[in-house]
Amino acid sequence: MFYLNVRHLLSQQPTSSLMDTFNWKMRWASCIIWFLYVSLCECSPLPEPEPQMYGEVQSPLYPQPYPPNLQEQWDLAVPEGYQIRLTFTHLDIEASANCYYDSLTVLYKEKALWKFCGSENSADGHHPGNQPILSPGNSLTLIFQSDSNNPEAHQNLGFSAQYQAIDIDECSAPEPGDGSGPFCSQICLNTLGSYLCSCHHGYELRSDQRTCVLSCGGGIFDEPEGHLFSPGYPNHPPHAVSCQYVISVQEGFTITLNFTDNFHIESMDSPEGPQCLHHWLELTVRDEQPIKLCGRTSPGVIVTNSNMVKLEYHIDDEGQSNGWSLDYSTHRVKCPLPGSVAKGRVTPSLSEYLFRDYIYVRCDQGYKLMMNGREIESFSTICQSNGKWHRPLPECRIIDCGEPDPLLNGGVAFLSGFQNQYLSVIQYRCNEPFYSLLGDANVNFTCDADRKWRSTHEVIDSPLCLPVCGQPTNHINVYQRIFGGQDAPDNAIPWQVLLSVNGKRGGGMVIGDRWVMTAAHNIIEKGAVVPNDTLRIFMGLNEVTALEKSPLSAASIHVHPEYNNPNNVDYNNDIALIKLNVTLTFDSSVMPVCLPEPGATYDTGVMGLVSGFGLTNENNRRILTNQLKYVYLPVVDQQTCRNSITSERRRRNNIPDLTNNMFCAGLPEGGKDSCQGDSGSPFTLTKDGRHWAAGIVSWGVDCGRKGTYGVYTRVANYLNWIQKTMQEN
Repeated sequence: MFYLNVRHLLSQQPTSSLMDTFNWKMRWASCIIWFLYVSLCECSPLPEPEPQMYGEVQSPLYPQPYPPNLQEQWDLAVPEGYQIRLTFTHLDIEASANCYYDSLTVLYKEKALWKFCGSENSADGHHPGNQPILSPGNSLTLIFQSDSNNPEAHQNLGFSAQYQAIDIDECSAPEPGDGSGPFCSQICLNTLGSYLCSCHHGYELRSDQRTCVLSCGGGIFDEPEGHLFSPGYPNHPPHAVSCQYVISVQEGFTITLNFTDNFHIESMDSPEGPQCLHHWLELTVRDEQPIKLCGRTSPGVIVTNSNMVKLEYHIDDEGQSNGWSLDYSTHRVKCPLPGSVAKGRVTPSLSEYLFRDYIYVRCDQGYKLMMNGREIESFSTICQSNGKWHRPLPECRIIDCGEPDPLLNGGVAFLSGFQNQYLSVIQYRCNEPFYSLLGDANVNFTCDADRKWRSTHEVIDSPLCLPVCGQPTNHINVYQRIFGGQDAPDNAIPWQVLLSVNGKRGGGMVIGDRWVMTAAHNIIEKGAVVPNDTLRIFMGLNEVTALEKSPLSAASIHVHPEYNNPNNVDYNNDIALIKLNVTLTFDSSVMPVCLPEPGATYDTGVMGLVSGFGLTNENNRRILTNQLKYVYLPVVDQQTCRNSITSERRRRNNIPDLTNNMFCAGLPEGGKDSCQGDSGSPFTLTKDGRHWAAGIVSWGVDCGRKGTYGVYTRVANYLNWIQKTMQEN
């Protein structure tokens, strides 16, 4: 950096302004404090200030006129290797011939270079103009002086100048005139404030750091490609040479040497070929025996298969060897072909694989990647610097969908494939004839690539076995009686239910795997629904004593909300549902009856099947049967039934009304009818071979008496309520 040394008498210190006076006094006070400090303590001397890189010089009192009788000097210095560029921003000094009176003199090493005075437009004097001036070296001295004779007293303002260090380009400077030669004999590198010399390959810099002499610098070459030659090539060097070159590149690359045709290393001929006795180029590759090269025949291209090669060149003072030149290049290490993977693909597929190449393995659809007995999500491996893949290829094994979900009331069978593997096909089947698949079709599922069993059916995603209703395995072919009638064959009426409410007998019918339908009056006592624990439910056998050994219980009881019969004279809406506390598995002995289809009709004269465990007539006595009885009865015209009820009302009171929620069945001559204990039991009609619940035994006038009929709840009128109750509970 610059430093500025200003020397003048304190008596000559100008007092141009209050601020200048203040600054001057502060400097004076600092000097006094420093003097006292140095006097009181032993301190090391202050270091010389570093030369500054830039600064400003102004005449005293500038921009006011300078005083007379003044002489002041500034010594400017910059670091070695720089010169000073001085630029005047203003110069106004009294003009005179040869700047005799007032002047600014610029010196370099006590030699005056310039002397300035006048102003930019004055005829006399010497003005520097707007162009900067450069010092020959890194210092300048400025001397400003004024005399006492000034015709324009106190009107000239003096000067103001900026200065800065400018780097000297030593490399472009002309050769010194003293014959010492250029700065550098071969290569000159300009630097800030200085310069460096360098030499061409095969030469080295002497101790003077300027001149180059023939030598073999050797060294390590680590670039991916390069050029080497012997000292003095293509001419022989003037003295013995012993050089070593090492080419060492990153692992994973191999070096190839390509010697030029102009190859000459002195050798001795022999029957076995050239003998390298005194001059040679020795080539050493890692893990291999060195090779000596000589003669006039170029070795051409040498593939080393190594990432490091050492070249040692040796010649003595006798004989002549013009030397050698070569280019070297590098190539990535090659890995072996990876092979193939059964049921998979290796990508990318290349003719060769080199260092840092990646390969990936993807399995065919339906197969998974496996390595060391474990499944992996993805696989890749890289060609390493040693020419080996960093891990072996995996296997592709067929995927497994696992065991198919079990099917309630059904099973699964394999149609093709093995052990739940990809593309295995299974078929779900329900336990026929008691269950059938939704849609009445067998559904096949295939093990898919996403390891899930997928349905081949467009609609059915998961199989569901629905109960088969109204199709008993044993059929009744003969019309028989219930009141005083015949025993029902086993498994002929598998939906029949026997209810026991506080010891009183009633009937019901199975309509779902957890639902029983019955008459509301069976489970109402004193205007309230009976508690669940007072109700016992029996099914599956035709004999009462056998049935009672395995009762079921109710989880909940649901009476139609509009049933209201406190005096046993209003059986409208006589229907109720019982939800079981267990789920039934249907078989020959227990099977649901079908519910009516929407819009089901009750045609007069159509025969329906009535069954139950109620009173029967034996030897002119009415007794509770121990066996399930049944009879076929025709549906009676609604008006005919209403007329019979009206006729009975003339004979006695408390006969219930016949509503549109009821229908009648029976024979005009009587003898065949349902009776007490049958309440809640089914009256079924058939369609397409299926029994459907047309009615619920509700009430009647006596049992089987001539001119009277049994009255049944018309189930078709309650289909919506039944479905809603079952869905919500």
